[in-house]
Amino acid sequence: MSSTQITHWSKLGATVKDSRQALGLSQNQLAERAQVSRSWLARVEAGHRGAELEPLLRLLNALGLKLSLTQGGAETSESRNLPSNLLDAAKARKQAWLGGKADV
Repeated sequence: MSSTQITHWSKLGATVKDSRQALGLSQNQLAERAQVSRSWLARVEAGHRGAELEPLLRLLNALGLKLSLTQGGAETSESRNLPSNLLDAAKARKQAWLGGKADV
């Protein structure tokens, strides 16, 4: 099992969305599983700040993801386990996003 560092709300949102899509779930289906509203889930996926911990943990659990916190520098302050295919998808999404931002 590989891990990825979540260093920003947008990265958390992209990872949640990639994980949901890899499982073939709609936002409504995942929201039901995690006992959160679909609008709350949409805000998390969009990278909005301020998600409360309890529903966030239910969301990660519904996706089969594990959150682990580690002490260290900014690069290692927070990570969670993610299957390698989802990690690759998240990396590709980041590259596409950075490429789009560079053109602006």
